[in-house]
Amino acid sequence: MLDVATIERLAARLDEAERTKSLIPMFTKEYPDFSIEDAYAVQRAWTRLQLGRGRVIKGHKIGLTSKAMQNAVGISEPDYGVLFADMFYADATPIPFDRFHAPRIEVELAFVLKAPLRGPDCTIFDVLNATDYVTPALEILETRMHRVDPETGKARKVMDTISDNAANAALVLGGRPIRPMDADLRWIGALLFRNGEVEETGLAAGVLNHPANGIAWLANRLAPHDEHLKAGEVVLAGSFTRPVDIRRGDTFHADYGAFGSVSCQFV
Repeated sequence: MLDVATIERLAARLDEAERTKSLIPMFTKEYPDFSIEDAYAVQRAWTRLQLGRGRVIKGHKIGLTSKAMQNAVGISEPDYGVLFADMFYADATPIPFDRFHAPRIEVELAFVLKAPLRGPDCTIFDVLNATDYVTPALEILETRMHRVDPETGKARKVMDTISDNAANAALVLGGRPIRPMDADLRWIGALLFRNGEVEETGLAAGVLNHPANGIAWLANRLAPHDEHLKAGEVVLAGSFTRPVDIRRGDTFHADYGAFGSVSCQFV
């Protein structure tokens, strides 16, 4: 792994890029042996910087949960990041476009926990028992580094995305609360509209065959770091649509049918 000083320096670069709305070079370009564990170490160092400024952790996100996305980036497991309280927006709330640099949006389910979840042997059944309710959600993605290197034309790697808090920037919760045993969560689907036109559709089964599987994976992935998911946390289970670019003035509406809808506008 990279040494502590290098990890902290890379975290500081990400922090500066977020505050200045600028893009930095990919870490994998500068450090060709940059590993997934290096990436999570940078993410944890970046998280400590945010906590030092008074930001409050309110949950976690899981990404790269579909087989198509995992195959595209050459990994066999999802990734995860941290949700801070100031990332949350209520349904139908105007969101300042200037908060972001190059945002994108995805359709997900959010799990709200009523009990803690700890690995290393967490299962889907533990997740369902620990979940208070599930609700529709929109995740807003952002990048603090180049997606494509302007010099080489090479795309960033999953290690870059992980270090960049798994590309998370904000989220919107809406729809109606669903008790986890009141519906087959695999079959919850959504239509994502941008300015009245359908951009994407998908089923929650695209998330590791069942969205609760992602929550169990995360609890187990956190365990070696002596971390766990706490009661009251919101956990984004992973997208079941591709990310859609956001433009200033766009209105997004995700229709989950009988499970309600969630929307936002970028002003």
